[in-house]
Formats: sequence, C-alpha cells, structure tokens
Amino acid sequence: MASVQAAAERRHGGDPEGPDGGRGWVLVGALFVTTGLVFGLMRGLGIFFVEFVQYFDQSSQAISWISSTGLAAQQFFSPLGAALANAYGARLVVMAGGFLAALGFVLASRATCLLHLYLTMGLVSGLGWGLVFTPMVATVMTSFTRRRTFALGLAFTGIGVASFAFNPLFQFLVETYAWRGALLILGGLSLNIVPCGALIRRQGPRPEAPSKAEAEKGRSTGGTFRRAAAYLELSLLCERPYLTYTLAITLLNVGYFVPYVHLVAHSRLAGFSEYQAAFVTSAAGVSDILGRLASGWFSDLGRFRLVHLLSAWTALTGLFVALVPVGTRLGSYAGLVAVSLLYGFCSGALTSLAFAVVPTVSGAERVMGALGLLQMIESGAGLLGTPLSGFLRDVTGDYTASFAVSGSFLVLGTLTMATLPHYFSRTDPPPSGRRLRSETERSDDGLAADVGD
Repeated sequence: MASVQAAAERRHGGDPEGPDGGRGWVLVGALFVTTGLVFGLMRGLGIFFVEFVQYFDQSSQAISWISSTGLAAQQFFSPLGAALANAYGARLVVMAGGFLAALGFVLASRATCLLHLYLTMGLVSGLGWGLVFTPMVATVMTSFTRRRTFALGLAFTGIGVASFAFNPLFQFLVETYAWRGALLILGGLSLNIVPCGALIRRQGPRPEAPSKAEAEKGRSTGGTFRRAAAYLELSLLCERPYLTYTLAITLLNVGYFVPYVHLVAHSRLAGFSEYQAAFVTSAAGVSDILGRLASGWFSDLGRFRLVHLLSAWTALTGLFVALVPVGTRLGSYAGLVAVSLLYGFCSGALTSLAFAVVPTVSGAERVMGALGLLQMIESGAGLLGTPLSGFLRDVTGDYTASFAVSGSFLVLGTLTMATLPHYFSRTDPPPSGRRLRSETERSDDGLAADVGD
C-alpha cells in the first residue's frame, strides 16, 4: 500500500493526495471565463492589427509592440500578482486585476497615437492580466491532485472558445462601431473578470511567509526583504531544475503567440477576404479546445511523465508554426486552414501541461510563487516574439521567415527541456526543494542517532 501511495505521489510531483473537485469545479468555470477574457481576447487583437496599421500609418513592427507589450506586462507583473495573493488572498487581487484590464481598453478607445495604445492596452491591461492569471491558475491547481491536468485543460478551453468566437465578433464590431467603439465594448467584456474573482473564497495571508520575517522584528529593512522574498519564493532562483525549466518555457514563449497576432494579416496578404482570414484563427481556436481536452485526459492516465508529453507537443507546435506559410504558397485556402487546425490542436495540448509540470519541479506548496516567477522571466520572450516577426515581415515582404523563426524557437525550447535533471527517467524525481529538505532531515536523524549512541 505504501508503495502505491508513493508511486501516486511521484506521478503528481510528490503531492500528497488532496482535494479533487467539489468547489474546485466552480473555480474551473471561473478560470474558463477568465482565460477567455485574457488570452482569448489577446489572440483576437490580430483583427485590430490591420486597422491600426492603416489608421496610424505605421509599420508592422511598430504595431506589433501593442500586443507584445500587453503579453510582456501580463507575464512581468505575474510575480506581483502571486505575492499579493500570498499576502492578502487571491480574491481581492483577481477582482482588482479585472478592473484594471477593463480600464486599459476603455482608455485605449480614446487613443490618438501609438504611445497611448502601448500604455493602455499594453501596460494598464497587461498589469490587470498579471494580477488575474497566476492567482486564478494557482487556486485551481491547489483544488485538484489526481485530475489536475484535466481540470487545467478544461479551464483553458476558455481560450479556444474565445478564440473561435472573438475573431468574427471583433471583425463585426470593427465594421459596425470602428476600432474605437470595438475597444470600448472589449473593456465592458473584461469587467466580467471581477465576478469570477469574487467566486474565490476569502483567505488570509499564508502563515509561513510572515513567520520567516519574525526573526527580523527589530530590523525593519531585513524583515521586509525576508517577507517579500518569502511571498515571491525567490529561493527557486537558486535551483537548477527550476531555472532550466524556466529557460525552456521562455524559448517556447518567443514563438507561441506569433500565429495569433499575425495569422490574420498573413492571410489577408495572401489575398483571402477579411472573414476568411478571421475564420483561419477561429478554426485554430476550435482545434485548440480539442487539444486541451485530449491532452488533459490523456496526461492524467499517468502512462507518461508530464514533461515528456509537454516536450512532444511543443516540438509538434513548432513544426506546424513553421509550416503555416505552406498552404498560402500553394494558393490553397484549405491548406492554410488544415495547418492552422494542426497548430491549434498542438498549441492547446501543451498549454495546460506547461503549468501542470511546475509542481513537479518546484513542489505544490510553492506553486503560486513558482508560476509568478516563471511568467516574469518569460515576459522578455513575449516582448520579443511578435515584434521580431513583424520586423522579418517588413524586411522580407511576407511572413514566411517570421513563422519559420518562430517555430524554431519552440523546437529549441523542447531541446532545452531535455537537459532537465533525470529527464530520461520514467518517474518524476522529488521537487528540488523537497529533496533538499529530505536530505537535511536525514542528516539531522543521523546526527541524533550518533548523539544517542
């Protein structure tokens, strides 16, 4: 019996059996809506890309910085969201983030230059997304053990549903109300994040973090630093497995979002109509949903390590990103849709796994801080990816090089993952923090035995 329990703990990153549903399914529904209103909306901004190029008369690279700044801000401010959630509870933090996300779009509807869009859609909405996403994901992850990957996959289907629905909707809104009116409506949609945050139960600060600062009561500066370091889980930055995994996800992040930003513009450049171009992204959104559900169900069967499945899906995603221009080069709309469907399925399949692997690296007790730091570090990649793609389009005249380079970054992320300690083992090693504590406890036991003798 003990061996079965140990095997189950190894399969789930060393976590003891814990909650697996109940109110957790309500939070899955809240995360479903939230992810749709964060990443689904972010993916739909490609509809505005062409409008901004024409209205502001700027290059593709300059316009790409709008969505890139928003993505980077969301990831950069994720540690702030994690630390605030650790200190004051996730409920208040998520609700405040939803308000800021909506405010950014409302202010963007009054923009008169690109700088205004960088600051509003990029910085303000990005800050709101950063306060929302990590606390919501960590809350759902701590509500599940055996079905964690499936729960995340189900919640993240909100991104695929939103991607499918938002692109035609945004095209209609732009044609009906122009881009300013459409952005104002997007601000109203984003306010729905606030009631999603209200579904999280009230919870106080984590007891562990303040206790770490108690020893420094007489030294306010040292005590404040220790408290902040505890809330942010900065000790993870000294652990090789966590840093290796973070580098892999950072490389993946360079190319992951490029198709959703430039796929519409690429389709329009190939001569397809506005609604045909919008449908390409919507089709990828539908297969994205199927990929998340299939990946979550299969991963929780426990037949393969999560990191191995993540590596496979990441490599396939990189391959299909690089193949996106093939359909249009052959002049085939069906070919473009087919490749987009394959890209959507694989990119959806990897998303929940990228988060589900984190507890196997950091330990479930540090997952809030681990997710926050991971997103902050990868924010630089999010800031680089779409402008690099836009720059290559400006230089070459089309998006062939853009998609090829983006796909290569995903493949490079897969190769980096293969350098994780014990990567080729069939079972997950204990998380590094827990492994260090176990070694310390064994040393203490040995010392006690020596003293007893």
